[in-house]
Amino acid sequence: MKVFGTMLKTELKLSLRGMDMFIFAICMPVLVTVILGVIYGNKPAFPGAGYTFMQQSFSAVSTIAICAGGAMGLPLVLSEYRHRKILKRFKVTPVSPIMILAVEGVVYALYSIASLVLVYLTSRIFFNFQFKGSWINFFGAYALVMISMFSIGFMVGGIAKNTKIAGVIASILYFPMLIFSGGTLPYEVMPTVLQRVADIFPLTQGIKLLKSASLNLSINNVLVPICVISVLTVVCSWIAVRFFKWE
Repeated sequence: MKVFGTMLKTELKLSLRGMDMFIFAICMPVLVTVILGVIYGNKPAFPGAGYTFMQQSFSAVSTIAICAGGAMGLPLVLSEYRHRKILKRFKVTPVSPIMILAVEGVVYALYSIASLVLVYLTSRIFFNFQFKGSWINFFGAYALVMISMFSIGFMVGGIAKNTKIAGVIASILYFPMLIFSGGTLPYEVMPTVLQRVADIFPLTQGIKLLKSASLNLSINNVLVPICVISVLTVVCSWIAVRFFKWE
């Protein structure tokens, strides 16, 4: 635990020196919340709905930081450490791939949690947001979605040969999911054809799960998303650890 704590402290300091995650994981979700609040406010999500657009969008916007960390941050930082021979030095120490991935996961989890708190406070203070569901269920779903998205980042960053390849893959994963999974452009306002395309992305399934938890909907509505996300987490995590490249 002492080694883990030391590595975590160091990685947090290094991460905070850059502005990338601050912009994409902290500022962007708050900005999107403000834009959606100004445009839609507390209008019903659709005619006859028992909840507002802001209540429906809260869970989607709160995943922007998860997407930034899992699809972009983790692959780039791990591939950069491999390129700079930092992982090669870790190889001759007691540090295991699991510990390295866990440390980076905790760093980006902290960004995600901070983003969630800020999105909630912004929605609550400025747009009279009322949370309808169970916080326990929501936090459980949020943790599952976060672990699932991070497992994708672990897999890409753990096996990408160099920073260039990791950057290309991360961009292919990040930007389509950010735009079409419902995090920025609301899923409900998309045309039907675009919704079907969006359903391919794992983050879309995660957002459906979070919406169900935040709106206190039946668990039967999210059995498929839960299965998809769980299987994805197991598969990507196994690949990340099994085929982890030190150099």
